[in-house]
Amino acid sequence: MDCPIEALLQRAAELKASDLHLTAGEESAVRVNGTLTPLNGFTVAGLQNFCAENPDKDITDAVFQLFDPMLPEKQRELLKTSGECDFTFALPSGQRFRINLYYSGGRLAAAIRIIPEKVPSCQALGLPEAVRRLSALQNGLVLVTGATGSGKSTTLAALLQEINQTRAAHIVTLEDPAEYRFIPVKSIIHQREVGNDTVSFASGLRAALREDPDIIMVGELRDLETIAVAITAAETGHLVFATLHTRSASETVNRIIDVFPEQQQRQVRVQLAGSLQAVVTQQLLPDRQGGRTAAFEVMVVTTALRNLIREGKTQQMDSYIQTGKQLGMQTMAEAVERLKRAGKI
Repeated sequence: MDCPIEALLQRAAELKASDLHLTAGEESAVRVNGTLTPLNGFTVAGLQNFCAENPDKDITDAVFQLFDPMLPEKQRELLKTSGECDFTFALPSGQRFRINLYYSGGRLAAAIRIIPEKVPSCQALGLPEAVRRLSALQNGLVLVTGATGSGKSTTLAALLQEINQTRAAHIVTLEDPAEYRFIPVKSIIHQREVGNDTVSFASGLRAALREDPDIIMVGELRDLETIAVAITAAETGHLVFATLHTRSASETVNRIIDVFPEQQQRQVRVQLAGSLQAVVTQQLLPDRQGGRTAAFEVMVVTTALRNLIREGKTQQMDSYIQTGKQLGMQTMAEAVERLKRAGKI
């Protein structure tokens, strides 16, 4: 069945897919509840006609023509020069998509993330109360970690929305690209896109310190410079939320320390020990209803944990997390076991 690209995007949203994959010359596929399946024979209208009418051109040209009207000029140039680009697109209905265009084997492909239309609440996501309480913090560094596609951005969006609805604050976000769109309630919110509004996470973060923020959200701590500025921002009285692709609290702390040259690591341990407030690690698991549910490891940084970070004894963190239940702490193994007992997975 042929359909225009807009109809294909709408179809993916109706199927409650998280992602849509489109490659020149191949059938479309969607990821629903973590499983990748063909999109029931859907192809994009115009591909075959374009190739028939332009036999001297590759099918990639047809795919590019589909997305070219959507592309911001900067992203169009980036695709030409680097072979990939990220941007967001919205249908007239308001449904938004994050689109990554890239070349594979010389053919253009698209990985499209379907963005939920409303910012989810902490309750809707089933966030543990200890995680929800992080929105009440006034300063420090909060890290949300996990594998790609584990829902880190969604968790951060829910926490920011909790702040937006409960207190007056200036929130600056740095995203690549911006996904959820916030409507100010009690807070002032400025969402900045890397590549459009700022050159990089690091430069945007440095600039944010001069923009009178109360809360800064960094979409990803990608490099040493960004991590260093994020720690400094947390030390100077701001509340900083950020993500990392790590699978436990101890791995998160080690990853941050190891990014720095050896001669700086002792000082960074001291800085991180003083500024880190919590690490939340999450993963999505298949549930009994055929969907997915999130399991959360939660580490709330106490005086004892600050000493472990300062002394480089991160291997002992799990033991301290296990003894911190009164603060809402739990290991990933405990979180999974709790979901099992509740009959959710």
